[in-house]
Order: sequence, then structure tokens, then C-alpha cells
Amino acid sequence: MIKLHHLQYSRSSRIIWLCEEGGIPYEMVSYDRDPVTRRSPPELGEAHRLAKAPTVEVDGHVMVESSAIIEYLVEKHSDGALGVAPDHPERAKYLEWLHFAEGTMGMSFILTGIAPMLGGLPELLGGFLQAEVDKILDHLEIELEGKDFLVADKFTGADINLHYMLEGRSALGELESRPNCKRYFEALVARPGYQKTVELGGPVLLPKPG
Repeated sequence: MIKLHHLQYSRSSRIIWLCEEGGIPYEMVSYDRDPVTRRSPPELGEAHRLAKAPTVEVDGHVMVESSAIIEYLVEKHSDGALGVAPDHPERAKYLEWLHFAEGTMGMSFILTGIAPMLGGLPELLGGFLQAEVDKILDHLEIELEGKDFLVADKFTGADINLHYMLEGRSALGELESRPNCKRYFEALVARPGYQKTVELGGPVLLPKPG
């Protein structure tokens, strides 16, 4: 049995979603964020010293890093339907998109997303990061033209991983001018697997202060 350590309002919602969509058996231990600092509690550090979510105990290993966990669980603990086979012509593109969310997208999307609750970013840094966000969203808008999913004409773990980064952008209204991104995001959150994820693990986004 896979054990998922799930933190409220965190990336670990991805792994709930993956397991629900992929029929992967798991048990979940949930943790609340500190109400003042909004950081993870010390108890999560007992599972992994970084106290990060997701943390997954699987096959004698304790894993962190969403992309790695998704790739491993799809290939080792499911029928592979949420992945793309090694001999598939879009395998390389699948791996690229799977890691894109926490690679190219990660820093600028997260920092600009949490900036308001931290009092904002310095003007120069904020402008630099927002320009990066806009460039990435424009790239995604082009890539999604005429497509329902990122790769291989099917829903995969890459879509689950990318969705998390779009939650904040949707809340900020940044998908409104990008119809392909908006259509894609709305289709993802309409999936029963996503609805089950929210039911089990709570909302993905932190509530606004106050």
C-alpha cells in the first residue's frame, strides 16, 4: 500500500488525483498548515526531513518531488494509462511536459502567486517574473490549439502536474485572455477525479488572508 502524506493547500493534491484517476491503491495521512506561518507542521518532517508535500512512502522508499512521484507511480503501480509508453512517438514530449510544471513554470508561477500574501515583490523582480509568466502562458496557449490534452491525445500525469500551476492563474484572471488555456483548465477541473480530489484533500489554493 502506498502512503501519501498530504498537506492542505499543496502540490500533494496532484497525487490524490493521480491515484484516483489511475486506480492506484493508497492511504492518506493529512496535515494542516500552521495558521500563522502557513508552513507545514513539524509532524510532516517525521516522514521526510524536508517536511514537503507530497511525500510518498512506496516500495521501501520515501519520495518527494511531484514529477518524479507521478512518473514512478504511473510506471510501477498502474496500468500505464496515465503515462506514455517508452516506444510511443510522443514519449519525449510527455516527459518534457511532465517536468515542465516544476521546471520552467515553477519559480515564476509560485513566487508571483504567493507575492500578495507576502506584501508584494520589489518592482523590478515582480516585473521580470510576471513577464516570464506571460511568456509561458502564451506558449501554452499555442501548444493547446486544437487539443484537449498536452500529449498523445489523452489525459496523462502531465496534465495533472500542470493543472496545479494554472489554479493560481485562473484565480488571478490570467486565463481569460487565453481561450485555449481557459478551456483546458475548465475541462480539467470538471473531471470526476479532480472533484474527488477536492472532496478528499480540500481545495488546492490557500484562502486569501482575512
